[in-house]
Amino acid sequence: MERIFERLEKVRMVSPLVHHITNYVTVSNCASITKYFGGSPVMADAKEEVADMVNLASSLVLNIGTLNNMQIESMKIAGIAANKKGIPVILDVCGAGATKYRTQMCKELLETFKVSVIKGNFSEIATIAGLNVQTKGVDSGKVAADKCELAKTLAANIKAVVVITGAEDVISDGTNTYSVKNGVPVMGAIVGTGCMASSVIGTFCAVEKDYALAAASALVCYEIAAENAEKTSDGSGTFIGSLFDKILMLSEISVNKMKRISKI
Repeated sequence: MERIFERLEKVRMVSPLVHHITNYVTVSNCASITKYFGGSPVMADAKEEVADMVNLASSLVLNIGTLNNMQIESMKIAGIAANKKGIPVILDVCGAGATKYRTQMCKELLETFKVSVIKGNFSEIATIAGLNVQTKGVDSGKVAADKCELAKTLAANIKAVVVITGAEDVISDGTNTYSVKNGVPVMGAIVGTGCMASSVIGTFCAVEKDYALAAASALVCYEIAAENAEKTSDGSGTFIGSLFDKILMLSEISVNKMKRISKI
């Protein structure tokens, strides 16, 4: 736990290339937050070049938010290339459970290549786990299950780190499970904060091989910056700009003082 800021410092020092095939709605903010944390973002989704781009990258972030068949084909090519190179693949199952097509495409991706981290809200992850739930577009619906147990069981079954985001984030690799309680409610009212979380996770996983701790550290730092941004922004309209500023201002003192992370 005490190494959270060390992981942020390593990101800043290494500046890993983080390849995204992501949500068209939030692509700019995902690139920006990767850059503000210290990574180097690339947002390439043409099937003709994704494998070559993966070969230059330190991690791969996939987000199905604006799903289409062309993008799925590119994701499969990129995921296979990432597995061959041995870099982490982060899959944001944005909207899983909202439609049969979206849920089926998640299944296909998971069957095509190995995912290192799968991230979503409670109902999205419950859908991936096979529970009968209904996602409200890209927003979480009600789930009759224990969040920690669901994350732990799914992680063990698919042999990947599971990240469930919400007021309390739960991160599990099937053996070690962490709770992160940083963040502010306004994050849930702004488009793209979940997509940006995946980008931050991908950035930290690029420099830390313990992907559960990498994901937990990423969320702690991201959400502490959000807490600081809320104090200086005038509302949701100015929050994102303030968030980027506060990311640059993260220090060892502030992270150690404000972190709310525990091992479950």
